[in-house]
Amino acid sequence: MPESPAHPARGPVGVMLPLDLPVGEVLPYVRSAEELGFDQVWVVEDLGWRGGVAQAATVLAATNLTVGIGIMPAGARNVAFAAMELATLAQLHPGRLIAGIGHGMPGWMRQVGSWPESPLTLIKEYARALRQLIAGEPGPENGRYVRCEGVVLTETPGIVPPVILGVRGPKSQAVAGEVADGLLLAEPAAPGYITASLRNLGPAAANSPEIVVYDAAAVDDDEEAALTRVRASLESVGEPQWAAHIDPLPFAEELRAHRAASPDARHFARTMPADWVRALSIAGTPAQARAAIDARHAAGATSVVLAPAGPDRLAALDSLARALPHRH
Repeated sequence: MPESPAHPARGPVGVMLPLDLPVGEVLPYVRSAEELGFDQVWVVEDLGWRGGVAQAATVLAATNLTVGIGIMPAGARNVAFAAMELATLAQLHPGRLIAGIGHGMPGWMRQVGSWPESPLTLIKEYARALRQLIAGEPGPENGRYVRCEGVVLTETPGIVPPVILGVRGPKSQAVAGEVADGLLLAEPAAPGYITASLRNLGPAAANSPEIVVYDAAAVDDDEEAALTRVRASLESVGEPQWAAHIDPLPFAEELRAHRAASPDARHFARTMPADWVRALSIAGTPAQARAAIDARHAAGATSVVLAPAGPDRLAALDSLARALPHRH
């Protein structure tokens, strides 16, 4: 059971590797993250940017941090070959990999011809097969989309990495409870959304699943400066595809009304009440940001991952480290 907010659970705190970070800054960024005391680095795989497996391999080799891939779209890779990649990383870097799998953004996946008729069926078959293969078990019976029956990996890791699903909606999260080791919750991941997602896992929620949460983050001695910096990261949260994140929150209807009254997403985020910004991000003074991290751990997150807001990502990283528990 999660501890109460009065006695927050202390869990890992990670940082996201920004997808648009210039290539010359990638290694300095992840090495700084390790020096500053972060526990994890999470890499993303957005269409047209950098590959998740290649980034993960580089960060694993350059640091001693745990590295998460969040997420690899299920429709993008043959499951047996994806399992080979992940098993190799887990062999070479024991106990330091977390593999996130998701549907992928529908528009991107349609663009590359990989959006299935039944996304739920695909991700259920894919996650089940991926976990079995990485663990050295034969691939399961062929399904509607995933065909790897009887395939066996020769090289498998001594420590099998968790495979978690980066999914938003209740049906997909219920599937995660059946076939995965936990959830990756994209930003914004307010405590209410974490609690609702744990309920959606069903009985699996009692088995200590991995619950990794992302949130836009900014830390400054001037609270208002931090809130201002993080607002641009919240422009999308009023759009329909973010409903699952917003529905469990007490101001959900007010937020929708505010978005409907706003001429565009930028105005929506710029004029959002400060209390909403605090709830939908990890932002403010170091003490306020630390309290927001604690609240997410207390709600059931096993790892809280900060996505730095602002143009200077290396400077933002240093600021975010001031919210880490050991910097108390």
